[in-house]
Amino acid sequence: MKLPIGGRVAIDRRRLLELVDQMRVAMPAELREAQEIVSQRDEVLAKAREESQLLLARAQQEVEERLGEEELVKAAQTRGDEMLQRAEEEAESLLKEAEERVRTRLGQAETVAAQQMDEADRYALEMLKKLESQLSAFLGSVRAGVESMESKAQPCP
Repeated sequence: MKLPIGGRVAIDRRRLLELVDQMRVAMPAELREAQEIVSQRDEVLAKAREESQLLLARAQQEVEERLGEEELVKAAQTRGDEMLQRAEEEAESLLKEAEERVRTRLGQAETVAAQQMDEADRYALEMLKKLESQLSAFLGSVRAGVESMESKAQPCP
């Protein structure tokens, strides 16, 4: 079944419905991508925490091995503190970097989704305006027909 859209142009109803369905399918894909980004962020955060824990464990092990002499203990403690501080800074840096990447990707996904919605809205508005124009033309034809019939139906004096 073809729907008239104006200017003696008609569009196949199935084709119009297919286009609408394609627009609906595109949105969930963007949302899935955003969810994957968030999932990747969680994996990066977990890996950063794991690496920092490993570094902390190594630092503690090194400190415990050197507890024998007082000078060595002090040196090991200082080194352990430095390693711990570096590990914490590195973990914090990795976390910030991962969060920034997630924000960027999520922003991109939101932008794409918004653009697709805008396109869909513009297309729907265009189709509705064409339909309104056609309906106005049809209504004018119907009114002219009614007026013509009413003037014929009135008795002549």
